[in-house]
Amino acid sequence: MANTLVELIFIPAPGVGHIMSTVEIAKLLVNRDQRLSITVLVIKPPSVDSGSVIAAYIESLAKDNMDNHISFIQLPQDETSLIHDPNDLIFFNVFIPSHCKYVRNAVADMSSQPGSGRIAGFVIDMFCTCMIDVANEFNVPTYVFFTSNAAFLGFKFYIQTLTDDMNKDLIEIQNSDTEISVPSFVKPLPTKFLWDLVQTRQGLDCVLSSVRKLRKVKAIMVNTFLELETHAIESLTADISIPPVYPVGPILSLEGGSGAGKRFDDDIFRWLDSQPPSSVVFLCFGSLGSFDEVQVKEIARGLEQSGHRFVWSLRRPPSGDQTSIFPSDYEDPGVVLPEGFLDRTSGIGKVIGWAPQAAVLAHNAVGGFVSHCGWNSLLESLWFGVPSATWPMYAEQQMNAFEMVVDLGLAVEIKLDYRKDVFNPKAHNTVGVVTAGVIESGIRRVMEDNDVRTKVKEMSVKSRLTMMDGGSSYASVGLLIKDFITNVTCSS
Repeated sequence: MANTLVELIFIPAPGVGHIMSTVEIAKLLVNRDQRLSITVLVIKPPSVDSGSVIAAYIESLAKDNMDNHISFIQLPQDETSLIHDPNDLIFFNVFIPSHCKYVRNAVADMSSQPGSGRIAGFVIDMFCTCMIDVANEFNVPTYVFFTSNAAFLGFKFYIQTLTDDMNKDLIEIQNSDTEISVPSFVKPLPTKFLWDLVQTRQGLDCVLSSVRKLRKVKAIMVNTFLELETHAIESLTADISIPPVYPVGPILSLEGGSGAGKRFDDDIFRWLDSQPPSSVVFLCFGSLGSFDEVQVKEIARGLEQSGHRFVWSLRRPPSGDQTSIFPSDYEDPGVVLPEGFLDRTSGIGKVIGWAPQAAVLAHNAVGGFVSHCGWNSLLESLWFGVPSATWPMYAEQQMNAFEMVVDLGLAVEIKLDYRKDVFNPKAHNTVGVVTAGVIESGIRRVMEDNDVRTKVKEMSVKSRLTMMDGGSSYASVGLLIKDFITNVTCSS
């Protein structure tokens, strides 16, 4: 057995953040045990720009001499399942399932190669539960790598229990503008913060179908850590109907990122070098985050009124013609900013385009982070000890923001219920314009609330210790590796 490679098949969802997290957990596993070999099956996303970003990222990994225990196979794309709207439920119900046949062929080809390792299991994304059936055909177990948090995982299981066992209608509950007591959250969760995918009948049915499959996997790895989400993890562990849950995080991609291939102005870092420690607030809203001109002007006024130093990653919304879902950089940001803003703030702030988020958060001059509350971004902010001010946009980000602000006290609120269809640039958000006064208040709190800052600094230390020998996530990863190896030895 010592010389036999144990092969794992990883299938991430075709999103930049999902693939980057998958690569990081793959690197962690093979670095811990050289008997492991991982093949990542890459589903090309339907949008051209997403595909080019992912291709550039994978190409950059190859140039960096990625560990030879990790390889990538780009799957063919089923032309009949191509869709223009990546937020459409067809994405989960048709587009990803259309790749099952290509996964089946790729795994069969791998297995037939001389000297290939024994397959210990599939590790699939939470949106790829259709691949469980393919794993079963090869008689190997399926694991899930859950790229969001444990509280959200608990929510997914709870809504299935609510529907199937308690005969409750989540759609009716949401329409009543109430709260629900989800076991994985400490405080009752207002229904207005629920994941956008479960707010329609069609979306809820899709999610319930996926969760029923999720209960059949061998184990679930979650990108979180015990010290951060103690309550959520204990609630999942206590429910014997849920597969074993392994907190393995924080899994972070601290180099490159979704801006693979983009250049960044070193002048910004030189400017940060000249600022006092923890004095700069950094505004960055993820790879899909952008605002219309009215909202941009309110952010500018809020920043100016706060008096705090800032770095603002300001992006132009996509055109809306469906050729791109990603924002772009302004040639001249002054066209959307209040008149004279850039001149008045030239000494205390920088308005930039795309930013290498992790590198900016790592700088000791940065003392606050206005974030869209994607889970990867929140983990990065905790890793670097920078408190967040929450401005969620889509998907489960409102629930992430609620947990961080209300349950954990590790962030402050700008808005918790802001919601925007980022896949439809012409759609309006659900709460109207966030005013300069609200933004100013949030910035002041994130920069001046020492209680939150202290808690975040303490969690930063814990987030690093948990990944070291003796830490809880380190132990979880060790147990998983043992399980992978056992799968092969038992089937020999």
